[in-house]
Amino acid sequence: MSGPEGGTAVTGQRSAGDPIPSDCVRIEVHVSELKQLFNAMDPSPFREKDLDSEAEEFIVGWAREASRDAQLALLVYLDRPAGLPEEPAILREAIREFFSHRAESARRSLRRLLRLGRTSLAIGLVVLAVFIALGDLLAHALSGQRMGEILRESLLIGGWVAMWRPLEIFLYEWWPIRDEARLDDRLAAMPVRIAYTGDASSEAWRWDWPAVAPAQPRTVR
Repeated sequence: MSGPEGGTAVTGQRSAGDPIPSDCVRIEVHVSELKQLFNAMDPSPFREKDLDSEAEEFIVGWAREASRDAQLALLVYLDRPAGLPEEPAILREAIREFFSHRAESARRSLRRLLRLGRTSLAIGLVVLAVFIALGDLLAHALSGQRMGEILRESLLIGGWVAMWRPLEIFLYEWWPIRDEARLDDRLAAMPVRIAYTGDASSEAWRWDWPAVAPAQPRTVR
């Protein structure tokens, strides 16, 4: 038994698309029609359509379980015979566009977060400095009184509370977004292959949008 080129092990089935190296982590999806992979309510052209939420969650979840340096590949088991020859290339382009947009969106979010972090840090440092100075002033004015020390410590605590948000951003919040963008880059670059498993009518592909050939323009007489 032999699989398709590139080390893809799809035994006894016809497949088409990108060669999948044998050392790839294969994300395997089984659908009856290609259109099940995409959001039916999205009116965008096919190459710009969003993935169906369940398909997206499944693919991303599988990719997260792989090691960070593993090459990813998508193998779609499709319950119908092959349609147009360009079907796999169209699917690969749609997958690439979707995850490229996700990666860019994550990077925009990261830039906004870091901008917020810098602004919050500047505000926090000013508030901390003012509260420390005010606390020292009150402690000096109320020298020898317990109230002076209480006010000084309260203002010091308030100053550090003002630093909580920038510290949270720069210590914890930025790197998960960066990792998400890197994962989307890997998903956008992965090879995509279709394994045809169905024995339906050879015309079944005509009802599986978006594989339908574009309508020919009418000639005006």
